[in-house]
Amino acid sequence: MPAQFNEYATIKTVSVRHSRDAFLAHSSSSDIWGKLDWLSAPDINAAHAEYDRFIEILRSTGADVIQQPADDALSPDGLYVRDTSLVTPVGIILCNMGKPARRTEAAIAETVYREHGFKIAGTIEAPGTIEGGDIIWLDEKTIVVGEGYRTNLSGIEQMQNILGPEIDVIIVQLPHWNGENDVFHLMSMISPLDKDLALIYPRPMSVSFIRWLEERDISLVHMPDEEYDSMGCNVLALGPRKVLVMEKNPLTRKVLEQAGCEVITYSGKEISAKGCGGPTCLTRPLVRE
Repeated sequence: MPAQFNEYATIKTVSVRHSRDAFLAHSSSSDIWGKLDWLSAPDINAAHAEYDRFIEILRSTGADVIQQPADDALSPDGLYVRDTSLVTPVGIILCNMGKPARRTEAAIAETVYREHGFKIAGTIEAPGTIEGGDIIWLDEKTIVVGEGYRTNLSGIEQMQNILGPEIDVIIVQLPHWNGENDVFHLMSMISPLDKDLALIYPRPMSVSFIRWLEERDISLVHMPDEEYDSMGCNVLALGPRKVLVMEKNPLTRKVLEQAGCEVITYSGKEISAKGCGGPTCLTRPLVRE
């Protein structure tokens, strides 16, 4: 079966960076976490145990897991590998992060991708910025990208030039929310679950975007307000209607199951909640079929 470019087909190959490698250069530092806007410092040993289990879940679905390495140039945010790249029909696009502390990550990822035989289609250059959490494949010919504090118009235009005219790029304006230092991506308010189903957090979404999704015959499951801060909207589709969520989101789990989804949970207390990065942030699916 050929590779598919969407957010819901079955993950066959996925890139991650274990907390051991992301935290290696900073495990004894007490002030780095606040500087990176983590809510608090993680319990390092507990984080490693959580991540071991996280990888077990990915492998249990049949996915080949490619691990990104440690590097002294990385900040602990290197845990959240989705932001470094975008997988496309023309090859992988390397992102230029909107968060300055993360701008070494794409070059490290490039080396790994080339070693595993992935073509690099291009790199977003300054002054352009793009982070992978602001981009979703809605279908094989349509990318939706959030323009906000982490992804700017120059970066979007560069991405469009690399993709070529065959791909429609739909720009969605992101809200100010909690300000420039907050982590608010497009995927903070929408997670595709299948070709005709998506979980959304509607409060920050524009009416025009919601109506545009509905006009494409996508059923929208509304995430409960109570679980926004626990990243209830951050849901990784392992396959069509088979999803991975943080375990402390029972209301979101209920609405997902009512929509016909199989829900798998993981404990993200250390690796997700404290750094504000859920299962989509922790993974960069490279091949979906």
